[in-house]
Amino acid sequence: MLNASDGQERTAVVAAGDEETRILLRGLLRLHHFRVDGEAEGATQALALLRDHHPTLLVTDVNLAEGSSTNLVAEARAVLPTIRVILVAPASRPPPTLGPGMGPNVVLLRPFRIRQFAEAVQPGS
Repeated sequence: MLNASDGQERTAVVAAGDEETRILLRGLLRLHHFRVDGEAEGATQALALLRDHHPTLLVTDVNLAEGSSTNLVAEARAVLPTIRVILVAPASRPPPTLGPGMGPNVVLLRPFRIRQFAEAVQPGS
């Protein structure tokens, strides 16, 4: 089975219930030289994309059309244990924390600056 660390290409899946948010995240990822393998409105679709494409990065908004972002993050870790996960949330409602190793690598609070996004997608951050 492939995992997210195989190969050197930087690939991503985007999940957000709002189309404008997906467009924004896709554009930012491409700006930072990621290939976006798919976009999902909800958790079920996002998990299918993760299983099909084995990306190195999942960027998910807390607002999904179906399912919860916390469950998506936990299930993404079960499918691809080494995947890097960025969770985008409004500063007014930070997401709940998950157990060690189950939560996102980075919680990016909206509104954020492009520099903050660039730092979030780097593996060492």
